[in-house]
Amino acid sequence: MADIEVTSPVPGTFYRSPAPGEPPFVSEGRKVTAETVIGNIELMKQFNEIYAGAAGTLTSFVAADGEAVDSDAVLAIISADED
Repeated sequence: MADIEVTSPVPGTFYRSPAPGEPPFVSEGRKVTAETVIGNIELMKQFNEIYAGAAGTLTSFVAADGEAVDSDAVLAIISADED
């Protein structure tokens, strides 16, 4: 299986949950599809959903919840499913 890096399309603040106190969109070790939302990037009070972009298992988050990230920063690692 190949590891795929999920990167931020924009600079901002990465959030793993839809709102403070709510459970994360997805936890490490969970299966995801390309359309699974794994987090949000807040930029100037606008939220951009971050999608897994590949089917597989989300093996780890690289960016911490609430961490400021640059554009193209690695947010998470997905172990892709074999076709």
